[in-house]
Amino acid sequence: MRLPILLALAAGALSSCAASSSMRTAKNEIIIKTRAAPICGDTGAMKVAGKQAAIETIKAGYDSYVIVGQAGADTTRVVQMPGSYTTTGSATVYGNTGYYTGNTVYNPGPTFVAGGHNQDLAVHMFKDGEPGSENALSARETLGPKWALIVRDGINTCAE
Repeated sequence: MRLPILLALAAGALSSCAASSSMRTAKNEIIIKTRAAPICGDTGAMKVAGKQAAIETIKAGYDSYVIVGQAGADTTRVVQMPGSYTTTGSATVYGNTGYYTGNTVYNPGPTFVAGGHNQDLAVHMFKDGEPGSENALSARETLGPKWALIVRDGINTCAE
């Protein structure tokens, strides 16, 4: 019973864990910025950025691409919310003298993971037959047989 619940939670967490944006810097060059959720890891962010490079290459009317620059950053961190203190005790009085016995316990607050994985790529695009295209990656091969659907729908998860 617990396994289906865990699988559903994992699928939900991965369903939209990455986003990319691109900016043209020349007719045949683009910069791609990708941000992925902590669960994706740096490898997931790199995969999404690579597929986004292929998508942008096809959208721009080119056939293949070379990644000419790369930068990445990991901004993930675990944050702990403030906790609380609970004090219990008892007091007794004997004549004019009072006694107190107490115990204080600290209850830590909940933790959560914040930040993400960033991946930036500089991409040079080629049309088939152009000088340099012989060493370039095929955008359609990178995306696989369903490349047209991926170009239409985009990439928003690192699980693909």
